[in-house]
Amino acid sequence: MTFYEEVGGYATFEKIVGVFYREVALDPVLRPMYPEEDLGPAAERFTLFLAQYWGGPSTYSEKRGHPRLRMRHMPFHVDPDARDRWLRCMRTSLDEVQLSPMHDAMLWDYLERAAYAMVNTMEPSGIGPAPAGRSTLETRSSSQDSTENT
Repeated sequence: MTFYEEVGGYATFEKIVGVFYREVALDPVLRPMYPEEDLGPAAERFTLFLAQYWGGPSTYSEKRGHPRLRMRHMPFHVDPDARDRWLRCMRTSLDEVQLSPMHDAMLWDYLERAAYAMVNTMEPSGIGPAPAGRSTLETRSSSQDSTENT
């Protein structure tokens, strides 16, 4: 039996993700990272990903290809604060769903490691897509040049 089956299948992952996105919608740092007005499409993608990862159907890969998590998150400003906020939302979700202690620990371990792996900047500013919220090396260099020339 897979982890997916042991915890109750797709319905359990839908609950986890539903509570998670309820919390994300309330967070002023995380919410702007989801440009869609409706969080439904993001929730569906995340549910499909988690279900597949934990032994459920391969629908995520069939629809979206390889997960490539780091690549898919690279356009967003994911600093330690965003990571910690993401983990708080997920912790609330797992607490509400009330998996068995063993399943909770296994899932939490994975989610915590994944959250740390998604951090792509230590810069404390910027929200949402990186091009609008995070300067590139080129823009930092040109702004330094312009201030040095004045």
